[in-house]
Amino acid sequence: MKDLKKIFEEKRAILSGHFLLSSGLHSPNYVQCALALSDTALSKKLGKELAKRWKGTKPDLIVSPAMGGIIIGHETASAMKIPFLFTERENGEMKLRRGFSVEKGQKIIIVEDVFTTGKSTMEVVNLLKKYKAKVLGALSVVNRMGDKKLPLKNFSLLKLEIKTYTPDKCPLCKQGLPCVKPGSRK
Repeated sequence: MKDLKKIFEEKRAILSGHFLLSSGLHSPNYVQCALALSDTALSKKLGKELAKRWKGTKPDLIVSPAMGGIIIGHETASAMKIPFLFTERENGEMKLRRGFSVEKGQKIIIVEDVFTTGKSTMEVVNLLKKYKAKVLGALSVVNRMGDKKLPLKNFSLLKLEIKTYTPDKCPLCKQGLPCVKPGSRK
């Protein structure tokens, strides 16, 4: 596979502008993995690559947070030949819906499209702990967390250094550029 950053740029999945992130921070760039993952051959390759890169105990299950993690989570689970399910927010809280369930002691890897702040990943970890499942770690296509670290084993195919600003210190706001909220979290 050629340079993943170049592929994302070709797919126009790395956006430039003025973006309001789910964390409340502002950024001049946004990674819209859905644009890259809409290429089914690419999403299959990325899922296989994530599965191949996992080093450790084989999981029983892959779990992804909706919306962004669904495609890559499914492809990674398919490559590992294990079941897949996803979580959803209901009234602001991460939940298992649609008849999905997790059994006590199941070994699980969380798969995401992008690690931005780690909030969604940790919400899924906390949900799975309620079921007494064992979270082995987390995988993502892109990590844009900068210096922040997830408190569990993790791996990403592409690390991007993307600046973020608090709204009061955002140079894009000072320039009067309109701010866009592209993510799935309201």
